[in-house]
Amino acid sequence: MIDIKSSRELELMKEACVISAQALQLAGEAVRPGITTYEIDKIAYDFIKKCGATPNFLNYGGFPATACISINDEVIHGIPSKKRVIKEGDIVSIDLGAAKNGYNGDNAATFICGSCSPEVKRLVETTREALYKGIEQAVPGNRIGDIGNAVQTYCEERGFSVVRDFVGHGVGTKLHEEPSVPNFGHAGRGIRLLPGMTLAIEPMINLGTHKVKTLSDGWTVKTADGKCSAHFEHSIAITTSGPVILTKA
Repeated sequence: MIDIKSSRELELMKEACVISAQALQLAGEAVRPGITTYEIDKIAYDFIKKCGATPNFLNYGGFPATACISINDEVIHGIPSKKRVIKEGDIVSIDLGAAKNGYNGDNAATFICGSCSPEVKRLVETTREALYKGIEQAVPGNRIGDIGNAVQTYCEERGFSVVRDFVGHGVGTKLHEEPSVPNFGHAGRGIRLLPGMTLAIEPMINLGTHKVKTLSDGWTVKTADGKCSAHFEHSIAITTSGPVILTKA
């Protein structure tokens, strides 16, 4: 069942989303050579708690941290560690969220540590732009497939592949709600989009194959060929005047 939010509910949800966005911004600003993923995770945790919110990833399904921090060929769900040190040239995907007022925010971005190769930089830039291509399609009367098709077309035209095994989702009183929001598909297919729907749109785009594998820790997902992956996400609301990005810092 898809939960349609009232204007009052969207206002309550926006607070959680803004905290999520600010936490992600702080975490991204901390990315530098020599810092550990544990230290970045603590920055996000401390900020979310200071705002009177709850880190909604922490202990979600058993996940042991505030943020998923995934480096280079890690697609999603990387577990922060005191032993994982970020190096010059790494790309660092950070995915996190906060809960407040009974609602959830969820957002992600990939940050470049220093400089990286031109093709990896283009991957990151393409994934970021693909997110906004998808958001543009989140208007009343369109269908879920319009979002996925926009993301897929934009990325594949530029020579990148779209992860199939993981998708975006609804977000609201629960971190993951209906409907699923794939980053691939056919325009004009799927459920019709209505005002009051709130979605987490999150392209996960790979430099090589779209295929992925999950490591023995049960969480970390990597590309099957060891090539880099990028990840961007916003929580958005569908309104009569167009899509509204809720996770703005």
